[in-house]
Amino acid sequence: MSGIEALTKVSERRIRKDPVALSPRPNLLDYEAERSRFDWADAWKLLDGLPGGRGCNIAHEAVDRHATGALADKIAIRWIGKTGARRDLTYSDLCRETNRFANALAGLGVTPGERVYVLMGRLPELYVAVLGTLKARCVASPLFSAFGPEPIATRIGIGEGRVLVTTPELYRRKVESVREKMPSLEHVILVGDGVAEGPGLHRWSVLVDGASADCEIGPTGAEDMALLHFTSGTTGRPKGAIHVHGAVVAHHVTGFYALDLHKDDIFWCTADPGWVTGTSYGILAPLTNGVTSIVLEAEFDAQTWYSTLERERVTVWYTAPTAIRMMMRLGAQAAKSYDLSALRFAASVGEPLNPEAVVWGLEAFGLPFHDNWWQTETGGIMIANLAALDIKPGSMGVPLPGIEAAILRHKDGRNVEVIDEPMIEGELALKRGWPSMMRGYLNEEERYAKCFVGDWYLTGDLARRDEDGYYWFVGRADDVIKSAGHLIGPFEVESALMEHPAVAEAGVIGKPDPTIGEIVKAFVALKPGREPSEQLRKELHGHARKRLGPAVAPKEIDFCANLPKTRSGKIMRRLLKARELGLPEGDLSTLESNET
Repeated sequence: MSGIEALTKVSERRIRKDPVALSPRPNLLDYEAERSRFDWADAWKLLDGLPGGRGCNIAHEAVDRHATGALADKIAIRWIGKTGARRDLTYSDLCRETNRFANALAGLGVTPGERVYVLMGRLPELYVAVLGTLKARCVASPLFSAFGPEPIATRIGIGEGRVLVTTPELYRRKVESVREKMPSLEHVILVGDGVAEGPGLHRWSVLVDGASADCEIGPTGAEDMALLHFTSGTTGRPKGAIHVHGAVVAHHVTGFYALDLHKDDIFWCTADPGWVTGTSYGILAPLTNGVTSIVLEAEFDAQTWYSTLERERVTVWYTAPTAIRMMMRLGAQAAKSYDLSALRFAASVGEPLNPEAVVWGLEAFGLPFHDNWWQTETGGIMIANLAALDIKPGSMGVPLPGIEAAILRHKDGRNVEVIDEPMIEGELALKRGWPSMMRGYLNEEERYAKCFVGDWYLTGDLARRDEDGYYWFVGRADDVIKSAGHLIGPFEVESALMEHPAVAEAGVIGKPDPTIGEIVKAFVALKPGREPSEQLRKELHGHARKRLGPAVAPKEIDFCANLPKTRSGKIMRRLLKARELGLPEGDLSTLESNET
């Protein structure tokens, strides 16, 4: 069986839904009708805008408009600390705290447009700092708390950050030694107790807690820079993707459509705000939609996560494939020992979710995982498996209303054509016009320009579209394996391997071969209780050949304890390839275990 035939077979699998039977009624019930009538100009009417026609500010739409209305006393953020400590912030609480932070920045002489970086774990002050920065019309840039000193210095240097919000411990371990590499950094605001010394240090408890709780947001243009998110390429330094205040309408609408957020939902996005999902959907979209968000300080632990879902009565859960696969290792029975009856919708993002993981959700939780697709550059969800539509396990889903997607074939030079036939591989592209589209890479205009051909944004992802309009991820353009004239997407090989009961995770690369160009090589992590052996290797080879055909199945399989992943859960295939071939490993700043 060829790779395309295998993918077509997978695409025929469906998890059927009866939209009328779903409760509550999905926000997007009639997909085709909503797509035909949707207009971004009308979507803006769902938000308030600043009073007096002073423009659009993300913090106003996320916090202030609720704090002065019917949701003032509703819990906006429920924080759960590592030690079990809890803190609830209502929308009115969040309004006052973010006012104080905005006023603290003004007191330091920080002006609109200047960059404020936030480096800490999931503490309440992180959320206050990001929203308060937006309220001050400065630019917020959250960083992974697991970054080492050099990645921190690089990102602050690119953005010429003037303010950093962090903890004394992180400052001592990760900032102090590289402070001289950040000449723009004047002020460091320290959250919590602990010893730290250096120029321009301020204690949150003094500077912020002592500031006024009254603040009026100044005029803000929809095209004013609001967020700076960094994304790493395979080589070179990180790119700073610019997002504007007007992106908030996309955050709001995609939370409503793709995550099916209703006003009475208890929502949990497990992503760290140090990457774009943790900001767009861990902070902004749930707040604009007026729901209660759960924030868990602790890192992943299956029992802790199950307990949180049960205790907090989470209704909508947005997580990553890596976490799902780690839960799969423990088996569905682990989930069934908890009361998860409140959970009605589960979604996944970070990298494509293997079909077996989608189906496993039915066994473990009684509902499937809804995979969706987007990028740091798009700012919000673009393609999704929706609450009211059938799910095709392994697919990215369908484009949201307001999003026009296509599969492009590259011709000569910069010329492209749209592929109309189903199941033909090409580059996934999106037509310009959605509000959360990045407005540039900071100080890298040429790099930004290369992302577009005419009105099309080139995602760099290879995909196929089936006859029903569902999109299927093949791989990053630079991940695709060229073997004996075949173009092989690593994702379909990984998914086939994961169907074997011994396999927990798989990563697939192309290994140079003098005869056929590249061979397919797989790296496999096993489930608990399964041990590597030559017999198992032969079994996996046979399974893959039966599932994919000899042209696509891996020629080599290595066992490993864990696969290298980013903190956002993406398997780092380029790192597998670099280590296999003895090549430079490139930027490792987002590597999951990159702790110093």
